[in-house]
Amino acid sequence: MPSAIESPEAGEEGEVLRYEDTEDDNVSPMDLSELLKEGTKESHDRAENTQFVKDFLKGRIKKELFKLATVALHFTYSALEEEMDRNKDNPLFAPLYFPVELHRREALAKDLKYFYGEDWKEKIQCSEATQQYVDRIHHVGQHEPELLVAHAYTRYMGDLSGGQVLKKVAQRALKLPSTEEGIQFYVFDNISNAQQFKQLYRARMNTLDFDKNTKERIVEEANKAFRFNMQVFEELDKIGRSLAEEAQDGGFVFHDGKGDIRKCPYYADKLGTTGPGCPFHATIGLARQPLMQLVLAACIAMAAGAIAWYIL
Repeated sequence: MPSAIESPEAGEEGEVLRYEDTEDDNVSPMDLSELLKEGTKESHDRAENTQFVKDFLKGRIKKELFKLATVALHFTYSALEEEMDRNKDNPLFAPLYFPVELHRREALAKDLKYFYGEDWKEKIQCSEATQQYVDRIHHVGQHEPELLVAHAYTRYMGDLSGGQVLKKVAQRALKLPSTEEGIQFYVFDNISNAQQFKQLYRARMNTLDFDKNTKERIVEEANKAFRFNMQVFEELDKIGRSLAEEAQDGGFVFHDGKGDIRKCPYYADKLGTTGPGCPFHATIGLARQPLMQLVLAACIAMAAGAIAWYIL
């Protein structure tokens, strides 16, 4: 019988985001699930040691960055699930088609509506790294559907494993509602037992009639999927460094003059295009300078004195 290994709470020493948290004596070293497990270990280690993931696990995730990560997931899963729908009757993929249990597009739409409002579709755009990932998924789904297994495995098994740790971290760090608004992506309402479902999923993978060469290609594609994810992480980390620190009380985030002006949330969220300087955010930034704060304080004091004199 398989035994579950519980993960430590987020933030504890030794935290990892493992896909394969069960052992099954009935599998063979040549089963696809085992080949993927062993063949992606190195990529998995590299992915969970990217700066973005390490900061996320420690609760150092800015809300604007989390929103952009959700946007990247939206485009990624839209492509993945479009290709899965295309191949739902293809024997090379059909056993892994679980739309009710796994599909994330509707959940991501709810999250984006929560963060960006009713017109969220008009406020988001696909980043460069995400677009490369999306293009590869479409190519695979349309020309090499057997490799779609690798992308489904990489995403969904991660969502049901380490993704559940990230859910708790995000909810706590971003002070999101206890009703799970903003993190619906991580909520699988139609899976009552994640451990059992992952066992079922791996068993279904092992029923796919692939020869040794095809299995090796699927493992190689899974490693490519990890690399695409790491490129998205690196892109987000770069954007994160350009974002000003958010106020502890949830105040404004503004462009601080460093990096690309397009990374200013005012433009990223509202316009999505380049343009003239952001006067509102620039004013807030200027007001936070010590000298300007001193001048403002003096002006306020003078104004208060004038008002008092007038009233008297």
